[in-house]
Amino acid sequence: MTDDTVDGPHFVAHTLIGPTIAAWGTLQQQRRYLPGITSGADIWCQLFSEPGAGSDLASLGTRAQSDGDDWIVNGQKVWSSFANLAGYGMLLARTDPDKPKHAGITCFLLDMAAPGVTVRPLRQITGEQHFCEVFLDAVRVSDDIRLGEVNDGWRVALSTLSTERSGLSGSSEASGVPLAPVLELARRAGAWRDPVLRDRLMALLATERALHLTNLRAQAPSSQSRGGAEGSITKLAQSELAQRITELGYEVAGADAAYADTGLTPEAYALLDSRRLTIAGGTSEIQRTIIAERVLGLDREPDPNRGRPWSELRRG
Repeated sequence: MTDDTVDGPHFVAHTLIGPTIAAWGTLQQQRRYLPGITSGADIWCQLFSEPGAGSDLASLGTRAQSDGDDWIVNGQKVWSSFANLAGYGMLLARTDPDKPKHAGITCFLLDMAAPGVTVRPLRQITGEQHFCEVFLDAVRVSDDIRLGEVNDGWRVALSTLSTERSGLSGSSEASGVPLAPVLELARRAGAWRDPVLRDRLMALLATERALHLTNLRAQAPSSQSRGGAEGSITKLAQSELAQRITELGYEVAGADAAYADTGLTPEAYALLDSRRLTIAGGTSEIQRTIIAERVLGLDREPDPNRGRPWSELRRG
């Protein structure tokens, strides 16, 4: 899913791609790509999720086949935020279908202007179009844009995914859903005088503050012992908190939130837009599984296909 907004189109490059290239890239790749990321000159997208590989990203089917010193890529990606604006994309592709699904994936740094790359924006419930689907038709990429080792792309992707979860959850404001305007609206509208509503607002405020502190703790070096899995705690909390904020904001605004002469009211927009948050960056169900297995140490979820070659798996 990969793929969402905090400071608009530059969030992906600054928060996700840049740190991953710094960690996994060659010196040549770092010199080539990092200046444009840090200056804001270059927009990037993630080419991770696919129509049949969203929550189960490791089952992705986009293929990269070796052709001398190059690779030929065929496949389709979806939910790639700002791909229509991006000059580059971080691409996951399957390079060995005879390995288990996590083991046969390689990461590439793709030029979005390369022949064979087609981007189509998708209209969202809010009317915006920053999610995109991307079609890759015999796209030729050179091996020098490979990030990390061949068939080791899953480890590269985990770096990006854990950073995304933490980056989206510093507080509810990280997703563009701050609580402060709802508190101010409650004061102006007189709803603050209702003790039940006031308790609900204070519960959200306490959760927001606790979320911010928990996210700081998850970013500490000690948290990396579990591959940054604690970021799933804050991602889960942030996504659900943001939806609770927008729902209560819509309720406090009352009838004024339901109608605008043109477009959506701010409260209606926030309510609709927040629906994506428990999906983008990894669904809440996936976050709960990660927390259970990697943070709490519970037994892993049964998977009858674990260890089987990707080519033998049934895929939807």
